[in-house]
Amino acid sequence: MRKLTYFIACSIDGFIGDPGGDASSMLPLVDEEFFAFLKTEYPETLPTQGRRALGLDDLPNKRFDTVIQGRGSYDLALKEGNTSPYAHLREYVASRTLKESPDPNVEIIADDLVGKVRELKAEEGEFGIYLCGGSQIAGELLDEIDELVIKTYPLVYGTGMPMFGSGFAISEFSLESVRTFGNGALVRTYSRER
Repeated sequence: MRKLTYFIACSIDGFIGDPGGDASSMLPLVDEEFFAFLKTEYPETLPTQGRRALGLDDLPNKRFDTVIQGRGSYDLALKEGNTSPYAHLREYVASRTLKESPDPNVEIIADDLVGKVRELKAEEGEFGIYLCGGSQIAGELLDEIDELVIKTYPLVYGTGMPMFGSGFAISEFSLESVRTFGNGALVRTYSRER
């Protein structure tokens, strides 16, 4: 069974963006050390356009071969004219409002998101599934998430978009590792308690 990993950046107080979902305040904190970590450990989480600009097209996937993102996350790429932000992966966008995919590499999941994720997890393969965001899709898929990789930046938002847009529910995860960086960021990895 393949794992669904929610790989997400957040503030110290658990927000993945401001109230409108904008997380651009976190980007300046990605320094050389942190970028080297991303490039080495999670190269497939770097968008295709960024990989090309940095000459990293040849980086092999290490953990994921599939990405699932919500409409809000996908819209950020569309606003830049990028219809396939993760062209190096199999791309799915969960959306009830986007009726037709603007790109042949992107499949729209309009209904039964949980069923589709279970189908993807049941596939054979050595690579997992990258849950890119955002809040609503993570809330809907909370019971399907097998691993959390939380990149926490040294910022406090006070309010904003939470990591999980869902009602109150307790889900247990076990801490697997913590890695700290000179820029004040840390990366925590948790596994689902089943």
